[in-house]
Amino acid sequence: MSIQVDRVPQDFDQVMIDIVDYVENYKIISDVAYETAWNCLLDTIGCGLEALEYAACTKLLGPVVPGTSVPHGTRVPGTSYVLDPVQGAFNIGATIRWLDFNDTWLAAEWGHPSDNLGAILAVADWLSQNAIAEGRQPLTMRDVLTAMIKAHEIQGCIALENSFNRVGLDHVVLVKVASVAVVSQMLGLTREQSLNALSLAWVDGQALRTYRHFPNAGSRKSWAAGDATSRGVRLALMAKAGEMGYPSALTAKTWGFYDVLFKGQPFTFQRSYGSYVMENILFKISFPAEFHSQTAVEAAMTLRDQMVSLGKTDADIASIVIRTHEACIRIIDKHGPLNNPADRDHCIQYMVAVPLIFGRLIASDYEDAIASDRRIDALREKISCVEDPQYTLDYHDPSKRSIPNALSIVFTDGSCLAEVAVEYPIGHANRRVEGIPLLIEKFKKNLSRQFSTQRQNEILSITSDRNEFEATSVNDFMELFVKES
Repeated sequence: MSIQVDRVPQDFDQVMIDIVDYVENYKIISDVAYETAWNCLLDTIGCGLEALEYAACTKLLGPVVPGTSVPHGTRVPGTSYVLDPVQGAFNIGATIRWLDFNDTWLAAEWGHPSDNLGAILAVADWLSQNAIAEGRQPLTMRDVLTAMIKAHEIQGCIALENSFNRVGLDHVVLVKVASVAVVSQMLGLTREQSLNALSLAWVDGQALRTYRHFPNAGSRKSWAAGDATSRGVRLALMAKAGEMGYPSALTAKTWGFYDVLFKGQPFTFQRSYGSYVMENILFKISFPAEFHSQTAVEAAMTLRDQMVSLGKTDADIASIVIRTHEACIRIIDKHGPLNNPADRDHCIQYMVAVPLIFGRLIASDYEDAIASDRRIDALREKISCVEDPQYTLDYHDPSKRSIPNALSIVFTDGSCLAEVAVEYPIGHANRRVEGIPLLIEKFKKNLSRQFSTQRQNEILSITSDRNEFEATSVNDFMELFVKES
């Protein structure tokens, strides 16, 4: 028996209306945003290729039912999988985020807006292959960049003033919301259907931050964004099929998102949607480390060089003080046992100790083989964090958006090194000229992990020229990243 549910006519919450109107009507005119999105896409795919070297990631990839292949389905870069767009979004999203090496946005809430590429790329590839099969024009990579800019903007602008972590929710709720918004437009949903899809994302079950914090920190934090971005695709497809929406999903008394999950407080906004977030996105270039620690790791590398020149090692260190900002202390100031890689890459003491001992910080340094070195925990015990109120203000200041850390070392003989302070990490917009060449080298290195020299050159031939890259069809672009036989 079929039951039709009739909804009482009512207006959608303004927050949802603003998002849908932005996605449908706003024209991106910023060349800086497109250039940054181009670099962002290459870096994000590269992060996914590196993640394929870790069995903890690859064991979760592929179709839900082993052996399943979908006609004109989504390709997963670096693999031979051909999946439905929902599972494809999970696969791409999980690889992107696995090593905590893709872009970052820091504000009242933090997150990684390129996580949305899981949904965007999965749907774009699926749509493009079906378009070719039906004699229509496929999407281009310019279309993908446009969707990326808008997804970044939605996730980042909501995050500017609204802290989900303070009410115990994980930031991937914003990945789900941003993904469903841009994917709805890509799938050709009507305005009403897009609003329905967006409301479904807000009433959906939201992830707790449990898996990011002691004593439960674990690997779900590496696939949570893949789960969220794939859920965005699923909800958009349901809305396209005619599933109803919930207009006051945020504001409904007692039962809405605000009352149930946000302590009764409505969202506040610092700015209207445009292209601000992509223009100012933070790249992780040098270190696969939680972003609040990036400048601390950079300072540690500088101090390590000074120690070597003095003939000193970690054994000579009596104490280390990290002068930092409040968010860093709240998120990654950890003492005591670290149980797994997911725990270690969110501990600032660990991320400072490793470069001081080994002169590096790479993804494999979080694995048990390195973590079992007793020197790391011994040095961690000597590291303390103190908040600098000015650093906290600068972190939140829209005109600065710095992520400052300063390190000072005292040795057992009573001597010390002058404090090394780093205000902006190399991936910050203030250091683009310095950072982008290194970002491209990071991309090239990640290509070499999975592809032959010939395939690397084919990819670089297209991706190195922005005009050619933007004009490339999505299906042709994704074909370049299929695993070689």
